[in-house]
Amino acid sequence: MIWIRLYLDFVVFLFGAVVGSFLNVCIHRLPLGESIVSPPSHCPHCHYAIPWYLNIPLATWLWLRARCRNCGALISPRYFIVELLTGLAFLASWVSFGSQSAVLALVYCVFLAGLIAASFIDFEHFIIPDELTFGGTALGLACSVAVPKLHHAPNWTESAMAGALGAAAGGGLIYVILRLGKLLFGRQRVALLETTKIIFTETALCLPDREIPYEELFYRRSDTITLHAETVELPDRCYWDVRVQLSPDRLRIGEEEFDPVAVPHLEGVTAEIILPREAMGLGDVKFMAAIGAFLGWQAVLFSVTISSLIGSAVGLCLILLGKRQWSSRMPYGPYLALAAVIWVFAGQRWWENLFASGPP
Repeated sequence: MIWIRLYLDFVVFLFGAVVGSFLNVCIHRLPLGESIVSPPSHCPHCHYAIPWYLNIPLATWLWLRARCRNCGALISPRYFIVELLTGLAFLASWVSFGSQSAVLALVYCVFLAGLIAASFIDFEHFIIPDELTFGGTALGLACSVAVPKLHHAPNWTESAMAGALGAAAGGGLIYVILRLGKLLFGRQRVALLETTKIIFTETALCLPDREIPYEELFYRRSDTITLHAETVELPDRCYWDVRVQLSPDRLRIGEEEFDPVAVPHLEGVTAEIILPREAMGLGDVKFMAAIGAFLGWQAVLFSVTISSLIGSAVGLCLILLGKRQWSSRMPYGPYLALAAVIWVFAGQRWWENLFASGPP
């Protein structure tokens, strides 16, 4: 019996590693807007079509020593990590929930696979694609109907209601936090010397001590960089003692408005500049809705609380180690995902023991 159990565990792990190989395709292609089906797997450097015998999860990366067989380019360790992590996630789900229901274990495997893909994309690109958020929410609601055990419900109607409530609570709670964060902390004042010259190029804002790409400042079309300049110099004109506002769609200098694309270079002298700042993006709102659809409103409260603690601890450690600044952008999706994983394997049992126990 134990040999059969070990064999099944090994098969589940291998299946998870195969799914992890597919997740690597999604992680690479979804942020680029490319198809995850066509063309087949290929080297991103030389576009060498990878044959099946060189596309074996885990083994190929080790055998080729993390290099392309054709051009010798390095293959990111992320490929191996995702395959190994997905295999371990599938194994953990099977060991933890397989005895209750093989279908329930499969649903958790799918859920964990989505968390892994979203986390690695968010780490690399600071986005979570709609295919994972909207698609995950729809799939979570469908699983809530098909597998009532997912929400410990006696029938599919109560389970469906639990999934819908979880999605609404997840998206709604994070959206409220997002709006409050924007209201309270949405602007950062940067004090400068009175004669400081700042430069706006086509791609970045250049301050005396750093260069900030516009994609790190403009998370939404309403975000605006604001300053009051002693002088402003454009390629063909100058201004004195004037207010400057730059958003993704509009450059305003005093009473004049310009298309930012038509002004490739601007220099100004100012003592202070106000930069837009974002605590989190709408992708986190949609991501939390997907998590809630699978796990319910209790998991939403748990995940938001635990993720904020984990994110704060990690951010503080990075600041103390000099790896980031207070105002640096930081992906939040991976911490939501980690908190959701904790809920799946330990949090919901803790919640049931804390709140579901009756009076002595």
